[in-house]
Amino acid sequence: MARTDSPHRWYLFDYGNVISTAPTPQDWDLLAEAVGVDRLQEPASAYWRHRGAYDAGSLTSDEYWSLVRGRRIEPARSAWLDVLDANQWSHLNLETLDVLEDLDARGERLALLSNMPAAMAVQFAGAPWTRLFRHSFFSSSLRLVKPAPAIFDRVLAELQAAPGQVTFVDDAPANIAAAKGMGIHGLLFEPSSDLSRLLAEGRPVSPAFRE
Repeated sequence: MARTDSPHRWYLFDYGNVISTAPTPQDWDLLAEAVGVDRLQEPASAYWRHRGAYDAGSLTSDEYWSLVRGRRIEPARSAWLDVLDANQWSHLNLETLDVLEDLDARGERLALLSNMPAAMAVQFAGAPWTRLFRHSFFSSSLRLVKPAPAIFDRVLAELQAAPGQVTFVDDAPANIAAAKGMGIHGLLFEPSSDLSRLLAEGRPVSPAFRE
């Protein structure tokens, strides 16, 4: 859709569990079989214990998947695991997508902020949904992860926006709390959320965006 500058605020969206839905049990089983480690989806698993460092760009794919598996993994295998991992996080929430397309059609300014490893960001590059966003920020390229305040500082600087000119939608309470602590208008997204209503009911009264 055509891009036109407007006085509207910025809408900053998380990706996982907001734009995408959670991986299915079958997705996790497929990845676990390929890795050779069971129950990867559990919070205490090596998949999640080392995920923050992978999202931050502090680990390469080979290093991350070797830690997850518990022994060294060759590059070809780690590349395949990255594909499977991206695939399981690629199921789009169609209701969220409808809202994003509506915001875009109205000329609203959309941006993305996701904790995402570089390999996944590369795999998603060029996907149709990415064209809805004027800016896309990934933790792996910023070398920062939510909820660190510094990542929000970087985003605000790139958007050339004051905190009060940004509405941030994320599924993690810690990320919303961090954003609110900086003066950003944060909205907590849950699986049962009606995003249109959430945005409408949570719309702040604020001055128009100024270039």
